[in-house]
Amino acid sequence: MSEILDAPNKPVSLPETVQWLAGQGAGSWFFIEKYGDEKNIFRVERFSPSGKLECKRIYKSILPLDLALPYRFSYLSHCALCTIIQKNKKIILNWIED
Repeated sequence: MSEILDAPNKPVSLPETVQWLAGQGAGSWFFIEKYGDEKNIFRVERFSPSGKLECKRIYKSILPLDLALPYRFSYLSHCALCTIIQKNKKIILNWIED
């Protein structure tokens, strides 16, 4: 069984609010921001541990997500969908376009 990878030092090139999501033997940095004027549309960027951009996509959530309140990325999160925990609710963001 692989070990959970601890957060590496955050590359200085990454946004201030980027979050580390550890995995077994791997992990990724995730950044989210509101996108456009439509409700519940976000842009998420996923980076390798060293800070290399792996994907940048537009996602939509069914449940409300307020980026001004505490939140954390959780599993499953990858380039096709992201999971965020906020106020003890699991919020799924589905990829809608590049």
